[in-house]
Amino acid sequence: MKRRSFLLAECTMPEVEEHLARNPMVLVPVGATEQHGPHAPYGTDYLSAAEVCRRIAPRLDALVAPPLPFGVSGDHLGYPGFPFLSAETMAAVIRDLTTSLSAGGFRTIIFVNGHYTNVIALHAAVLDVGASLPRGSAVFPFTYWDALPPDQLQAFLSMEVGLHANIGETSVMLALDPSLVDMDKAVAEYPAAPVDLAPGLVSSYFFSGNGTLPRASKTGVWGDPTGSTAELGEQYLQQIEDACVAFVGNALSLFDAFPQS
Repeated sequence: MKRRSFLLAECTMPEVEEHLARNPMVLVPVGATEQHGPHAPYGTDYLSAAEVCRRIAPRLDALVAPPLPFGVSGDHLGYPGFPFLSAETMAAVIRDLTTSLSAGGFRTIIFVNGHYTNVIALHAAVLDVGASLPRGSAVFPFTYWDALPPDQLQAFLSMEVGLHANIGETSVMLALDPSLVDMDKAVAEYPAAPVDLAPGLVSSYFFSGNGTLPRASKTGVWGDPTGSTAELGEQYLQQIEDACVAFVGNALSLFDAFPQS
């Protein structure tokens, strides 16, 4: 007997039709394939976004589309061998995915992002096509860690604990598959900036063009992953799951409160 799955790729056409009739919601994990220091895998961003979607899908009664493994990662140019998309191409992909998923019957389309720089393209794409979708549709992107309450976000991903290949991202990967992480090679590094790197300053420099991160981080790490554990990763994932379910519920309440005329 075929097992039930919330993964769109594992569903048959009748299963998708039944789901659309019940709750036409789809989650699209979005990430990147890029270096995460000498210790963590290139797929960290899209693997973590896919795991978040896998966890929240049953609670939202949503299907999960296959993850988009490429992102706007040009700031990493200079590290060895990774693929990335321009913001323009990424936005075009998101627009096409949105319109095609809508044409297929989905009315709630949520892009769950696991790579921060993708937000540039994600919001641009949704702004372009959102109002053209059928009445009653809801489409929006969000970065999964942005759903966390401030204290949990501070511990997972922040200026203090680091923004890339840090304890949060590394612990999550250890929880998902420890065979993909080489903790013997984990090292700490923070960009040696001449001023405190407030969020606005981060975007003003690191989003200014391709190749900015290698100029600031020799190892590709921004933070200290050396204390990472699978137990911490599971703790973070549970916090993220709960926060994302609440975030989606709150976001959808806005669409309900302010419907299209």
